[in-house]
Amino acid sequence: MFMETTPKRFPRTSLHPTVSFILDDQARMAKARNYFAWQGRLVLQELGQRVVEVGCGIGNFTGMLLDREMVVSVDIEPHCVERLQARYADRPNLYATCSDASSATFADLRRFHPDSCVCLNALEHMADDRGALAAMASILEPGGAIVLIVPAFEALYGKLDHNLGHYRRYTRKSMVDLAGAVGLEVKTIRYMNLIGFFGWWANSHLFRLESQSPKQIEFFDRFVVPVMSRMEAVAPSPFGQSLFAALRKPSGAGPWPAR
Repeated sequence: MFMETTPKRFPRTSLHPTVSFILDDQARMAKARNYFAWQGRLVLQELGQRVVEVGCGIGNFTGMLLDREMVVSVDIEPHCVERLQARYADRPNLYATCSDASSATFADLRRFHPDSCVCLNALEHMADDRGALAAMASILEPGGAIVLIVPAFEALYGKLDHNLGHYRRYTRKSMVDLAGAVGLEVKTIRYMNLIGFFGWWANSHLFRLESQSPKQIEFFDRFVVPVMSRMEAVAPSPFGQSLFAALRKPSGAGPWPAR
């Protein structure tokens, strides 16, 4: 099937976007308020009251979590963490730290007794996604939730993905297999953003963009998202630019070491 083929034009090892590229991209996306509200309608209902946000960036989604009892926001990039801390400096229920899922400092987050992890458009940036997912599970109590949004379909992979530091894009099958490999149950999994599928393909293979277009983001957020999000709430898309997954740590599971 063409949507599951893997492009070979871009190497997938040692992807390290510059700090300025990361910050500029996140600043552009910060204006996509309808898009983040759409994410929120999918994600928030799956989360508990003590949430670890993995790959928080500059906090574009973090604000939607701050009605919870506790939020621990984690990112590997110190400049992102600093911006998030400045953005939400007055929130006593927020703890932000620089860490990655493979580090001892991440494993130490179990001291906060989180009941949920949320990782939105970040797992694809991690070279060892299996290890990262296992690390998230290891800090949760049995029955805890892991909620993901990841880019979908390798056929969409282009220079923009490479510049953003994406190691891969996912399908429903690859995510189910990944969850099973670390002992997680799949509660919900669905594609989202049907129109974005065609837009990202065009940007990758026709226009060959190397960074996201502010004008495209504005148009998409203002005119497309309000309509498409309502349509997909009624009739889930058979494919899309992104994949949404709500996973569960089995209720009978004991403590897990991070893998």
